Amino acid sequence: MERKNILLKHSFWMNETENTPVVLSSRVRLARNLDSLPFPHILAAEEAHKIEENIAGVLQHIEVENEKLSYLSLAELSIIEQQVLLEKHLISPGLIKAGGSQGVALAQDHRCAVMVNEEDHLRLQVLLPGNRLAVTYSLANALDDALEDKLDFAYKEALGYLTACPTNVGTGMRASVMIHLPALALSNQVQQVLGTLTHLGLAVRGIYGEGSQAYGHIYQVSNQITLGKSEEDIVVHLEAVTSQIVERELQAREALFKQAQLSLEDKVWRARGTLQNARLLTSEDAIHLLSIDKMGIDMGILPPVIQKFTALLVNSHPGSLQYNLDRELNPGQRDEQRARLFREAMSQRSTENTADQV
Repeated sequence: MERKNILLKHSFWMNETENTPVVLSSRVRLARNLDSLPFPHILAAEEAHKIEENIAGVLQHIEVENEKLSYLSLAELSIIEQQVLLEKHLISPGLIKAGGSQGVALAQDHRCAVMVNEEDHLRLQVLLPGNRLAVTYSLANALDDALEDKLDFAYKEALGYLTACPTNVGTGMRASVMIHLPALALSNQVQQVLGTLTHLGLAVRGIYGEGSQAYGHIYQVSNQITLGKSEEDIVVHLEAVTSQIVERELQAREALFKQAQLSLEDKVWRARGTLQNARLLTSEDAIHLLSIDKMGIDMGILPPVIQKFTALLVNSHPGSLQYNLDRELNPGQRDEQRARLFREAMSQRSTENTADQV
């Protein structure tokens, strides 16, 4: 029952803020390895199991803001349960693919997660809603300090923290923002804007990181360089670039409204109408329509609904959809239940004011 409660919980990052309608979440991940031990990809099965047991034992005594972490071993989770964790951005695809002795420790509200035996022995993560990189880093740093008091991390004065992937050596930090850019996509500017980021030392990936697609006009932007830079420098740089991306998206929305108001209103109302009335919805169609619907709400064109974008986004994914209904579904049944989910959500109007972005 405890595991069920943990997995069903509404993750903290899914609470939308008024900080900005563009930045959905801020995340900081820290890669850490135990000193004098092989990296996970060359561990024997017995060694990996011992390391998981050792780290899991330590994690049970770690507290985040006076709350203990709960540890879940992946070997004890069903495929759907693993998928739920992935869809909520609490674990990575790499943790699932690794197979063997892996697990994750979660804070009660999911704002903190510690993956065990992914690419590195530990991957510490803090994930918060909105544009809050500095706060996210501060909490990640506190979690790192708490773990370093109890574990000896692999560290060299000249290099920094040692990691399985050379690009993570140094701070071992990946700071990222999840951003929603529908107007830049609709006005064919998104590749131009995001294409310049590699020259600024940043990487652009899809909604679930490396190798994933940018469904729903959602992108993850993160730092590429960790060696020779401080954690604070990485955060400040990403904050500055994020502000520029947000400004470009808001300018694109304003331009769409001024230049083609009727066409824009037709597009967002069609998306709302489909979500309100569809009897079958694939994951890809649902995410696209939901993205357009969110833009309509943010621009004050559509009335808001009670259930927020990020919650609907996650709960419409295959794993979460089945887990919330407590039964396995074939693809056709998932499309049917997903459509039902959106019909019910779109009928529940919110009384809050829409954001005035245009």
